[in-house]
Amino acid sequence: MKQPMTSLQRVFSALSLQEPDRVPLFLLLTMHGARELGMSIQEYFSKAENVVEGQLRLRAKYHSDCIYTFFYASLEAEAWGTETIFFDDGPPNAGMPMITDVASIERLERPRVGETACLQKVLEATRSLKARIGDEAPLLGVVMSPFSLPVMQMGFERYMDLIHEEPDVLERLLGLNEEFCVEWANAQLAAGATALCYYDPVSSPTILPPELYRRFGLPLARRTIARFNGPSAIHLASGRCLPIVEDVASTNTLAIGVSAEEDLKTIKGACAGKLAVVGNLNAIEMRRWTPMQAEAEVKRAIAAAGPGGGFILSDNHGEIPWQVPDEVLLAISEAVRTWGNYPISLKVPSDAD
Repeated sequence: MKQPMTSLQRVFSALSLQEPDRVPLFLLLTMHGARELGMSIQEYFSKAENVVEGQLRLRAKYHSDCIYTFFYASLEAEAWGTETIFFDDGPPNAGMPMITDVASIERLERPRVGETACLQKVLEATRSLKARIGDEAPLLGVVMSPFSLPVMQMGFERYMDLIHEEPDVLERLLGLNEEFCVEWANAQLAAGATALCYYDPVSSPTILPPELYRRFGLPLARRTIARFNGPSAIHLASGRCLPIVEDVASTNTLAIGVSAEEDLKTIKGACAGKLAVVGNLNAIEMRRWTPMQAEAEVKRAIAAAGPGGGFILSDNHGEIPWQVPDEVLLAISEAVRTWGNYPISLKVPSDAD
């Protein structure tokens, strides 16, 4: 009988488009660590040691195949000077944009990672988690793409105007963001992150026409990811990906996050031989699932994308909501261990099933 793989071996087998011992599970839980420690979300993220303990407890409880060093999405905007607003029952959000007029972009200077307190907390947590986990499981760090970060820096509408109307100013902002992203990515890798998730929701066809992505977001992604000192995956944060799968593959990233709005079997076919597939359990609907529904959704996803390897089961967005109950998360974890062993024997259910 073969020895079971470690989580690190299992994940890298999937990222290499192979069949591991079973389908890897990424339960991307952030705020839930606060619940485990009996803290408010704001208190939880105030110290690196809280996140370290929270992530270790979550992994012990749910058997996820990765440690998630991500704190919250507004962290990078916070590094640039935007306020982070905390909530009792949801993810922290960015406050008012720090770029209030386009002219100020000409005077903008990027933050330095070594001088930015909120980023240093993440690096401290990453170093501590690496010391505790070693090579048993991968540590997944996160960077916001230089193309998507401006939504928090200046607001969505103003950013869309910039893309369409002021390409020279846009180029300066994206250049600053690229340098920041590369420094931040490589700092996380140096601290012990195994790989990086490059979040790029603006590049999704859900938000931007593919021709504009190919003009701006794609060249930037190719250039930025080439400067990372480690592997990456691209995630469009619930946005659709099928029309740009070939483009994403050209960035030399290893995997792509898949929307719940897309057919997983179709995406797996489009990614064959090019990208591993990560997804695509509906994190919003997950709040209302019963344990039985959770098992059925896991089986459906594994049947669609598991055969042949190159698949990691996860949610569709990259962060599971606070309101998803423990029994659903436990049911997902158990179902993967029950139905995700290779070779996969499940069949994709028909609409009549």
